Amino acid sequence: MAFLFQKFYEAVKVLAKSPTFARDGRRLQFEADINRLFLYTSYNRLGKNADEADAEEIIEMASKASLAEQQKLVQENIHAQINNFCTSMDGILLPDPNTADDTVTSPSGKNTTSQRSGLSLAIGRSASLYGRPAVPETKPLKSSEVSQKLKDLIGYTLDIKPSQIEHEDAGQGLYIDGEADVGSVIAIYPGVVYSPAYYRFIPGYPRVDLQNPYLITRYDGTVINAQPWGFGGETREIWDGLSVPKPRSNTEHAENGSDRILKLLSKPLDGTQVGRKGEVLERRNPLAFAHFANHPAKDMVPNVMVCTYDFPLTEKNMRTYIPNISFGNGEEVKMKKFGTFWIKSWRSSGYGSEIPILKTLVLVATRAICNEEVLLNYRLSNLKRRPTWYTPVDEEEDRRRWS
Repeated sequence: MAFLFQKFYEAVKVLAKSPTFARDGRRLQFEADINRLFLYTSYNRLGKNADEADAEEIIEMASKASLAEQQKLVQENIHAQINNFCTSMDGILLPDPNTADDTVTSPSGKNTTSQRSGLSLAIGRSASLYGRPAVPETKPLKSSEVSQKLKDLIGYTLDIKPSQIEHEDAGQGLYIDGEADVGSVIAIYPGVVYSPAYYRFIPGYPRVDLQNPYLITRYDGTVINAQPWGFGGETREIWDGLSVPKPRSNTEHAENGSDRILKLLSKPLDGTQVGRKGEVLERRNPLAFAHFANHPAKDMVPNVMVCTYDFPLTEKNMRTYIPNISFGNGEEVKMKKFGTFWIKSWRSSGYGSEIPILKTLVLVATRAICNEEVLLNYRLSNLKRRPTWYTPVDEEEDRRRWS
């Protein structure tokens, strides 16, 4: 496999720099990222039984396939891994309906001895009340126990502990506990998902990043706020993204006239009444910690990259392990930008024959990773003042990403 990986690695360096379709920098960088992800995730899907002919075929596809074809295959590769992860989590947490004395955790957090039917176990102790979904009962495992069991099944899990990056803002870091091959889904970015139509509902708008380092933006403009998710939890519960208190300001500054006008015109809207219904999510999810990955320090190299993942909401059996909820009523909104303003036109998310999706992000390994800190190239915009700790991994990539 080392020989095959070397072939893929050389192909990544060559193909990712080939301007196949795009003329503008942003589009070029997007295509380069898709190209790399196609190679990494396809290599991962080959498995340990792959031969040189398989590798050559995928490298040739990467050089000839259209962007749309590569995007589709990346999504399929990621979905296959997420599906395996969800199956593993079901095996860890769901009680065996054929075992009468399985101890389970009810939605209230209390342990019970199961003497009910498999159907009763599947839907939970209580049926849906007041339109809220029922929370299925699960085994009474702590998050640390779930994490260890996942490692036993797939070979790795995640840990959060002080970062090895030597700067005062590094704080907590994300670590992989175990081994993962190149192309593996290492972590999922949790939290509340905002389309451009709902930017004004992001806490702290318009300067949303001043007190929240846990925001990330997809190429399509979708923003994910992981701050409400925090460190996860110890139960499976109905989660609406409102359970974490708003962060307090650590800094004070004088407010001039322009600031007051901007604050008045751009005041964040109250989103508590705007269709943010809760979803039954597994808060013990061991991979829902992508927001703790740090940017590498000088002379360090990232070992993961961001990959957009559009989770199909038709996969009901997997939904509880996707640690995200959409802000709004689930409708899809097309946006056009004119200067600094977004103009929206509404349409139903269930239009035509398209499958409704939840727009998420995952981190994909760019090499084999073993018991080390997970490092992600933040690609901060060079159009704004960067933090003192930020050292660009590739200045050209940063420039193209935000061109």
